[in-house]
Amino acid sequence: MDVDNLNEEKNFVEFRRKVRAAEVFSAAMEKLLLALRFTGRVTLVVQNGRVLKSGYEEGYFCRREKGHNGEE
Repeated sequence: MDVDNLNEEKNFVEFRRKVRAAEVFSAAMEKLLLALRFTGRVTLVVQNGRVLKSGYEEGYFCRREKGHNGEE
């Protein structure tokens, strides 16, 4: 696995952790969304000021296209 793939995987794991922890309203989360090129939905269910549920739709990730020789 090359460095770019390792970084992308690390970013994705951190993204999932933040969604599960409902830490989606932060500059760090925006930075992760940009790094992952996420274009989908991140949802929160809030009641009385508390986050009851958070999630995302994985099918909306845009993976990088690779050329014929495996390079981006």
